[in-house]
Amino acid sequence: MIHEKSYFRVIKDKTLSAKENMATDDALLSLYNDDDNAIFRVYSWEKSFTIGLSQKFENYSFSSLYKGNYAKRITGGGVLFHGHDLSYSLVIPSKLLDGLNIKESYEKICTFIINFYKKLGLDAKYVKDSEDITLLKNEFCQVGFEAYDILVNGKKIGGNAQRRTKKAIFQHGSIPIFKNNDKNNNGKIGYTLEDFGIKIDYEETKRLLIESFRESFLVETINSKLTLEEEKKKNLLLKEKYDIYSKAKI
Repeated sequence: MIHEKSYFRVIKDKTLSAKENMATDDALLSLYNDDDNAIFRVYSWEKSFTIGLSQKFENYSFSSLYKGNYAKRITGGGVLFHGHDLSYSLVIPSKLLDGLNIKESYEKICTFIINFYKKLGLDAKYVKDSEDITLLKNEFCQVGFEAYDILVNGKKIGGNAQRRTKKAIFQHGSIPIFKNNDKNNNGKIGYTLEDFGIKIDYEETKRLLIESFRESFLVETINSKLTLEEEKKKNLLLKEKYDIYSKAKI
């Protein structure tokens, strides 16, 4: 289990394009080895959007309005708009969550996000713990409801997705901070911290999120950045994998 003897590399990244962010996540997971320290990365986005692994850009007419600033995630789920949110990604050795199935590991990992919202004075809980919400899948992340989505004051906020390999459990998610009135997303952005009267910037959000992670799991954190090998892998993925989305027919 995640415990006080666990060490996490904390990577505080800058604002990047959708492709750079997703290529970074991809590189961190693909290069991860059993004996490496677990990774906790926090980052922000240029105005962009991402889609789930099984979705297709040609199904969304608004893609052309983003001038190529979009990417596929390495996880499932639906369309998620960015540029107003802070995201995190985790690469955790499978042994730290040994014995937990996907749903149980979601609940375990997302504890720190629940606690983050509570630090802001918000009533946060899982959808499964509310009797007022009916589970509903939707091609837009912020519209549907799944059991381990998070509700704040009764409204869904953010989203999380997971992928597993033989060596690691990967999870990333989004915390919407600022209101986004972009008409292109037709109200499919969901609720943000600003909607709940919370005024907070990216740096303070990063600080509180990392603090909540450390306190929730009692782990040791080590300030870090991408290694040379990770940078090279990221750049290779940008060239050979993620650049193809710019050339996709919309």
